[in-house]
Amino acid sequence: MDAIDRMPDTERYARCVETSKRVRWDIDKDVIRGRRFDVAQKFLPEGLALADAFATLSAGEKRFVSQIQGRTYANIFGLVERFINAKVLELSHDHWFGDQVALEALVRFSDEELKHQALFRRIDTMICEVLPEGYRFNIDPNAVARAVLGKSTWAVLALTLDIELFTQLHYRQSIDADAEISELFKDVFLYHWKEESQHAILDELEWVRHDAELTAEQRDRAVDEFIGLVAAIDGILQVQAIADAAYFSATCGRVVEAPETRAIEDAFLKAYRWQYIHSGAQHPHFVKVLFGLITARQGKRIETALTVLQ
Repeated sequence: MDAIDRMPDTERYARCVETSKRVRWDIDKDVIRGRRFDVAQKFLPEGLALADAFATLSAGEKRFVSQIQGRTYANIFGLVERFINAKVLELSHDHWFGDQVALEALVRFSDEELKHQALFRRIDTMICEVLPEGYRFNIDPNAVARAVLGKSTWAVLALTLDIELFTQLHYRQSIDADAEISELFKDVFLYHWKEESQHAILDELEWVRHDAELTAEQRDRAVDEFIGLVAAIDGILQVQAIADAAYFSATCGRVVEAPETRAIEDAFLKAYRWQYIHSGAQHPHFVKVLFGLITARQGKRIETALTVLQ
């Protein structure tokens, strides 16, 4: 992003519009292409699924874990993109009677987020067709969106940039030449990344623009709200780690005793914290933007909060 960073803001919005037009894709024609998921393949790469953390499992069981995580991946993104889209539409109001290029960029952002939600609903349904019954994701995206949007715009944009940036890492990990990784899921990572890369630029532009309007006191409160949002996401991940471990234990084809189930729960949570919190929070560009807006003391508060989630 460094070359783009040197552009004036208007040019950066315009570049996002140009790229959005160039990379636009269709769910059926470009991503799905008539394919189905194959349970002989992994859905998430080992570095993303943290396969080594599931120390008691066989290679086949670790593959099953990657498939469970793949379904949860679809559901988590369906969840977070609900509040991201609502916030983008809210931010677009600021440009209604101003920079029309910025307005177009955000409208395109919103349209793409709606498409991503539809993609991940399709992926969830397709995985449901090939995995055993009993999987549960009992978290209401609308309830989560309402709770998140009740926080300050600064905090929501901080969380959103974190999310948009970790999709780039997920894509890079998915292109590893591993013949056991589903080509269909690789394409999910690829096409999601193509549009999320532009969204990250827009998140940064809007975050910095909004930050310039805040007082020091407002920003300090927003830092605490961001920490609270991360903790809330972690709460969701804890619930889903327990659900996914229970699903694995019930459907893996062998008896899993309670101590091993707890170890599997811990491994799922470790993987989910990496996927949905730390891989974004540690992203160099996120760190650069965040620490360009806050004080060292505020940064220490965030670092301390993240360290607890290990």
